Amino acid sequence: MTQISILGCGWLGLPLAEALLKQGFEIKGSTTSIDKKELLENAGIKHYSIALETEFVSNSIPDFFAGSEILIIAIPPKLRGKNKDYSDANKNSFVKKIENLLPFVEKSTVEKLIFISSTAVYGEVNATITEDSTPNPVTESGKQLLEIENLLMENNAIQTTIMRFGGLIGPDRNPARFLAGKENVANPDAPVNLIHLDDCIGVIQKIIEENSWNERFNAVAPNHPSRKEYYTQKALEQNLVPPTFNQANPSIGKTILSDKLIDLLKYTFTQLDL
Repeated sequence: MTQISILGCGWLGLPLAEALLKQGFEIKGSTTSIDKKELLENAGIKHYSIALETEFVSNSIPDFFAGSEILIIAIPPKLRGKNKDYSDANKNSFVKKIENLLPFVEKSTVEKLIFISSTAVYGEVNATITEDSTPNPVTESGKQLLEIENLLMENNAIQTTIMRFGGLIGPDRNPARFLAGKENVANPDAPVNLIHLDDCIGVIQKIIEENSWNERFNAVAPNHPSRKEYYTQKALEQNLVPPTFNQANPSIGKTILSDKLIDLLKYTFTQLDL
């Protein structure tokens, strides 16, 4: 039985762990606190309380990795803002936390790694985006995610696949509430690039099933209505006040394609009516 360690059993990691368990994998899962121990273990997931740090590594990390062939890193960088510089602030550096973790991964039984990244690495452009497009992140989160992507892909000790997810929707992430009631919202004609939790799990399962490593994949549902069309419709569907949009300025927004995922892995998105 293949064992998988999932670093970060939160909004994505926990339901992913449950789905992989149903497929017959043995799962170790981490959270940042002991509070979720009962929740995970009742689901059949061996729980570890792990918070990534820049100066030291939790004593439980070696055991968390032990026996696992695959590691999935599903933790958000928790960085916000376009102009803030966190690069020298150790407590905020997601890059340093992953750098600090890597030697322990290399010494472990882990051979394959899936890193959950974001389409934020592409920045703000008016273009159609594929995996061959040059990343140009503008947010600190996007910048650090791209640096970590490159760090992992250049590591010859591990076979890494990068998942660049679009905007996440699903339980507790209701798109109708994102912009409801807001006024003068920018970029009304920009396309939306979203993915449902079910497809986030589905594409990760497909990566493992197809043994598709050393790749970067965009993961965004293939339909791209405009922000104005989409968020107005979602607000009306739930009897919320629709947002109003600023039509005075030209809209800026990218269209992210998941053609590589669809063509190479033969993946079919299950959630198109987002």
